[in-house]
Amino acid sequence: MKETAKYQGTKTTFSETINVEDVISIEAPLRISINGDPFTVTMRTPGKDEDLATGLLYSEDIIKKFSQVQFNWRNSSSMDEVNVVIDKQELREGFMNARNFLSVSSCGVCGKTELPAISGTIKKHSTTTLAEIEEGYAVMKKLQYNFNETGGCHAAGILNAQNELITVREDIGRHNAVDKAIGNLIRTDQLKDAKVLLVSGRISYEIIIKTFRAKIPIIAAVSSPSSLAIDYAKELGITLYAFCRKGKITQYA
Repeated sequence: MKETAKYQGTKTTFSETINVEDVISIEAPLRISINGDPFTVTMRTPGKDEDLATGLLYSEDIIKKFSQVQFNWRNSSSMDEVNVVIDKQELREGFMNARNFLSVSSCGVCGKTELPAISGTIKKHSTTTLAEIEEGYAVMKKLQYNFNETGGCHAAGILNAQNELITVREDIGRHNAVDKAIGNLIRTDQLKDAKVLLVSGRISYEIIIKTFRAKIPIIAAVSSPSSLAIDYAKELGITLYAFCRKGKITQYA
């Protein structure tokens, strides 16, 4: 499935205007249904869609056990669709808070009927260092193929306790990249090994919630956190680092 496409444009400098052909990240809709009932339409970069659907349904507290889940895909000219088939007894309370509108790639909460009620704290107790985070980002950057080609795609990577990068996923949406990374670890039975979530952009509160639901004790970002992200991280026991770049790091929780 194509993640990028070529587009024509014009580039203007102080002295001239020239025609150019740029590689652009694709943004396209994916409709997710559960047992035939519409759940959400999310805008994403095509590719690794089963990781995306798995991570999204897990972090939204819809499904926790995926061993008996069946994904039925349908591709059309207008929209890609997946119907998730699962025993109704396996659906969790989050299903009652289903999104029934469009979820755009820049927003992880658009279309929700209410904000989720979150309680508890992370049980894992882990530490990391600036050197380990920088090394993780260095490896992740080499694997950001879409970004390296387009300059317009976010990434999320996850380190284990041995500081090995065990997954990297990209998407035009920050929260989608996180869902894809978490979903990949669920599908490969490695989520229990997750120690640090690395994100390429800023941290919003919904990304903190995804981190908490995945029981990842540490999150690091190259950009800033929001105020609500800091508040949630403190409340949920997540270690939050931001501005991880140029040999510096700021801890907020």
